[in-house]
Amino acid sequence: MSGRTQARACPERTCVGCRKRAAKSDLLRIVAIEDECVPDPRGTLPGRGAYVHPAVVCLDLAVRRRAFTRALRSPEALGTAELRKAVEATP
Repeated sequence: MSGRTQARACPERTCVGCRKRAAKSDLLRIVAIEDECVPDPRGTLPGRGAYVHPAVVCLDLAVRRRAFTRALRSPEALGTAELRKAVEATP
């Protein structure tokens, strides 16, 4: 036997708001479409993605730190109005 377990590894990502690592399935993927941050719950939109916990606290931290602009490599500030609506609607 090789000593390996049969359990599959769960992919992890870092929240751009609180900077804590979590399972990819626990985070919300964000992509930039034109000048707006858009939630990508299925993870299928093209382009560079950033991950954030679906909580208003983490979203506020990310906006205050300008983390979306850096993580998505945008030359200018991105709008977060649509993203905020999606996060606030998440139970």
